[in-house]
Amino acid sequence: MAAAIFSLFIFLVALLIGTSSASSSGLQILQAERQIELTSHIVRVYLTLKIENTEDAPATEVLLAFPPTQFDHLALVKAAVTVGKKRKKSYAPLEAKPTEQRDAPNGTKYYSVSLLKPLAKGETTTLEILYILTQSLEPFPKEIAQSDPQLVYYRDSAIVLSPYHIAHQATVVKTPSNNVESFTQVDPAQRSGSELRYGPYEGHGPYSYSPIIVHFENNHPFAVVEELEREIEISHWGSVQVTERYKLAHTGAKHKGAFSRVEYQSRPGGSGVSSFKHLLAVLPPRVHSVYYRDEIGNISTSRLRTNSKKSELLIEPRYPLFGGWKATFLIGYGVPLKDFLFESAPGARYLNYTFGCPIADTVVDKLTIKVVLPEGSKDPSVEVPFTVKQSLEKKYSYLDVIGRTVVVLEKRNVVPEHHVPFQVHYKFNPLFMLAEPLMLASTFFLLFAASVAYLHIDLSIRKK
Repeated sequence: MAAAIFSLFIFLVALLIGTSSASSSGLQILQAERQIELTSHIVRVYLTLKIENTEDAPATEVLLAFPPTQFDHLALVKAAVTVGKKRKKSYAPLEAKPTEQRDAPNGTKYYSVSLLKPLAKGETTTLEILYILTQSLEPFPKEIAQSDPQLVYYRDSAIVLSPYHIAHQATVVKTPSNNVESFTQVDPAQRSGSELRYGPYEGHGPYSYSPIIVHFENNHPFAVVEELEREIEISHWGSVQVTERYKLAHTGAKHKGAFSRVEYQSRPGGSGVSSFKHLLAVLPPRVHSVYYRDEIGNISTSRLRTNSKKSELLIEPRYPLFGGWKATFLIGYGVPLKDFLFESAPGARYLNYTFGCPIADTVVDKLTIKVVLPEGSKDPSVEVPFTVKQSLEKKYSYLDVIGRTVVVLEKRNVVPEHHVPFQVHYKFNPLFMLAEPLMLASTFFLLFAASVAYLHIDLSIRKK
């Protein structure tokens, strides 16, 4: 605790020292409104910035600043600009990507948001920013008994960290309940139920920083998939087979002492409140041949509900998961080929599937997606709306001759907002669909010919 406060103090001092040398522009923020959602183990921050250009040169980008410790936990940064006014107001997405700046104080990290059109002198624009942080809630105490609630720390700044002057700003922190143990007072600051409000603050210069710590109760299950491997195998004979292998962990406060199943079942509202025993996986509609098993074998405690828009698989591991506990399991299912494979041009096809983890409200440390293309596929390419690591492999299955091309996609720190469609394009000659039937027919013909030849050949030894 003391070390964390000291590091925040050093960061603040370094910011004040480095402000004079850090690069700045003619932009200023007229108003900044920030809302920090701490209602689950995934931290979502909504930031509204009203920006004015005060220089003669038009501005084409806006910088978002992050402390280095927070930057390392960023899972996603999205930006949009408001278009129109009042009832006709809409939002146009903007490109946001990491960037580097010289003389950044104390290693401050940046994202650059590109504007739709240059901002002339005196003009204003309003940006809507969403950024998501993972593994940013620190359990304290680090170990709890079965009947204890889970308390966590969250660290941030009451003042928005920015390379620009901010004329007016306010921050609202939303917690899951009214049980807030303590929070840093930066006047004006007030608490109302489950909300903490910092500000309004007037006239803060670039790189202003005021560290805060919020200590509160959060019994939301800290479900983290340490590793998820999804294999999507395409068959042009009418089906797409999906297999998902999970390594799941509860990363909240570790469980201490003995586990009592009698107490857990008799006091569902007061025993193991931060644990979880059910998981909800949202699968595509019209799934079939669904199975759920672990290393021991098939697990029967699951329920599948389907409709025209989605399928929900409610699964229950063999035991409830407390802090520090882990589980491994596998989910498999098939979906109709026509729902996910389309023809883009003669001889060209593409798979349209969903990225991310189908289990609701989880963080995936490492996600690997393997798309197994039919044998004979050529020139694979991928369209993903964010950066992923791509590679190619080979896989041999039954009756394969030259092997199947496997497109491998890897991404770390995946959150529910990454659950969006992606496409895999490839070229395929329909004649390759005849390869396996012809090979089977040839094999049976050779076996038949060999058996006929064997029956008509006399191998006995006779004396002349």
